[in-house]
Amino acid sequence: MILAGDIGGTKTVLALLDRQADGTLSCLQEQTFASGEFQTFEEILDLFLSDSPAVTSACFGIAGPVVKQRCQTTNLPWLLDGEQLKARLGTDRVKLLNDLEAMAIGMLHLQEQDFIELNPDAERQTGNIAVIAAGTGLGEAMLHWDGEQYHPIATEGGHCDFAPQNPQQDQLLSYLRGRYPAHVSCERVLSGIGFSNIYDFLAHIRFAPPCPAVPVAAEARGVDRNALISRLGVDGEDPLCRETVRLFAELYGAEAGNLALKAFATGGVFIGGGIGPKIRSVLESGEFIQAFVAKGRFQPMLAKLSVKLALNPRTPLLGAMHYFAGQ
Repeated sequence: MILAGDIGGTKTVLALLDRQADGTLSCLQEQTFASGEFQTFEEILDLFLSDSPAVTSACFGIAGPVVKQRCQTTNLPWLLDGEQLKARLGTDRVKLLNDLEAMAIGMLHLQEQDFIELNPDAERQTGNIAVIAAGTGLGEAMLHWDGEQYHPIATEGGHCDFAPQNPQQDQLLSYLRGRYPAHVSCERVLSGIGFSNIYDFLAHIRFAPPCPAVPVAAEARGVDRNALISRLGVDGEDPLCRETVRLFAELYGAEAGNLALKAFATGGVFIGGGIGPKIRSVLESGEFIQAFVAKGRFQPMLAKLSVKLALNPRTPLLGAMHYFAGQ
């Protein structure tokens, strides 16, 4: 029995699987929980496993840094400890992974129809792969190619400094320094809250009048302001929202290109997370790729890299499922 989990700031998904004689996995149970409704991860675990058979191995992808098999989640007050989970589950085969590390593994188990190629000039190559995912936060990981197989590498690259590339982005950085004086990270613009941050900036510089349908931040109780701005922008229903989503895509492409350079990702880039599929039409419009390749002397190299948008929301869970499957 394999217990797999995708533990995120917004939702936690758990699955219980049985490995068949031929090595394939059969899902016996899967359930999604609203993470914010629970004080600890153990509360969710107790609910999910109340009537389940004994677990022989467990792997969890967690939105946060995993150090010595312990993780303080980034956007939740949860602390997960591998040793404590071993005692709770009654097995030594417990592994905590960063959520993007799990997502990177899961990418290797997706089907071709789960991807959309964003670079029309991509050429098939082997080598390292970069993985980037904007969602509740901004996750980044790498898949190192050793010549025979891939090895996932976790990072916290989403918390690196936001680097503007044009005058408009210079203004954005200056505005965000007022909101986040200690540090303006990439995650402040490339995540769910990024839509609100960019929208508020554009309203501040009077790019266009504020959208009547979008409440001011202080009055957004009960409204997913970020999702509303994103939807109105993708649908082109409001000029300020439309520019917000366009700028988001431009910034996303630039940071994906940065990660591709850092990973020397000749094998391409995978884009995961919940935001990408929702703004797919904007990512396919061309500005994402223009920002991706705009790296000076390395533009020719980046112009040939495959950049695939993953449409399968279960990718991190698939990675956790398959971690022990081959062992």
